[in-house]
Amino acid sequence: MTSSYEVLHQQGQHPIKAWTRGVSFDENSRQQLLNIAGLPFIHKWIAVMPDVHLGKGATIGSVIPTVGAVIPAAVGVDLGCGMMATKTTLSASQLPDSLTALRSEIEKRVPHGRVANFKVRDTGSWGQAPEDVVQAWLPLSEGFQRLCEKHPCLKNTNNLNHLGTLGTGNHFIEICLDEADAVWVMLHSGSRGVGNRIGTHFIELAKKDMERWFIHLPDKDLAYIPEGSEHFKSYLEAVSWAQDFALANRIMMMNNVLAAMREVLPVPFSAELEAVNCHHNYISREHHYDKNVLVTRKGAVSAKLGEMGIIPGSMGAKSFIVRGLGNEESFCSCSHGAGRVMSRTQAKKLVSLAEHIQATAGVECRKDEAVIDETPSAYKPIEAVMAAQADLVEIVHTLKQVVCVKG
Repeated sequence: MTSSYEVLHQQGQHPIKAWTRGVSFDENSRQQLLNIAGLPFIHKWIAVMPDVHLGKGATIGSVIPTVGAVIPAAVGVDLGCGMMATKTTLSASQLPDSLTALRSEIEKRVPHGRVANFKVRDTGSWGQAPEDVVQAWLPLSEGFQRLCEKHPCLKNTNNLNHLGTLGTGNHFIEICLDEADAVWVMLHSGSRGVGNRIGTHFIELAKKDMERWFIHLPDKDLAYIPEGSEHFKSYLEAVSWAQDFALANRIMMMNNVLAAMREVLPVPFSAELEAVNCHHNYISREHHYDKNVLVTRKGAVSAKLGEMGIIPGSMGAKSFIVRGLGNEESFCSCSHGAGRVMSRTQAKKLVSLAEHIQATAGVECRKDEAVIDETPSAYKPIEAVMAAQADLVEIVHTLKQVVCVKG
């Protein structure tokens, strides 16, 4: 029986198993993965998902199991970034012909984007956090206090005022239809400003430790924190808190999107039929191949046997609700999306506004030059990505967006 992955292996390094058949896998990403595979604390091998593309320090779309150390840049700075999807009792026929008012109401209720002008309020944060956001912050506040006592630089971050907000880049809120024309709400965001600051802070601490210990790495962004060292426990605590923040952030946004739908749509509905809320930039303590390990998923989703997950396409493509097949060779993981084939800069140079408008036909979304970096052709074809990981997940629902809100 032929394997469904290819193997990269250099002498003296750990292997790399890549589920990339039929999708692009560029040389820069391969080299970046080989750099990681040379680290001594990798457990067994690195698993590479079909949405793989170049990242900062570590490759997006990679699963890195480690024993005795963790690489902060491999987790990244959008700690706990992930997806949430909820199926409603609405059907496509109950949506209005024009979805403009619905998109506007969602944009009104969920802060999104960013205004980097200190004279005006940043549209991506709350000016004054509403009471429901304040209440959602309470379970997080004590842990945040402890983090600030150890790391005072975290105190003046966007924390409470970013809870329940979308952000920018590839973060989105979508109204989708499944294969039976049922209406779903799907969204993508993480730990926002505070998570970014936590990630950046510990990446810098790890780099300083590497310098102090005269440890030379093929890439400075692969600086790691060994177990038992000064920052190891603090880092895991901080990441765990940021992951909790990200989970709460998505729940808060989902509540506000559903409130927007109830405001605009004349039909009463409920939204408790099916719900999935999963991280794809995070650390997890797991047991694989007779070892307790730290699994870093950077742009990858846990896909244990029977576990539900979400794999979104681009803003003009299909997305998928999936069920994990528990493939141990991938450390029970799957891709977190389609994966970029163009950088943001390339997309803005190579894709015209007319092409973007055509690619997002039928979707109520922004059709201006500022979102061309998120246009469908900047991403791998999601169908090819799904075919490459057929032994990692099974498709439960196929979703197609009709509304897309971008920051």
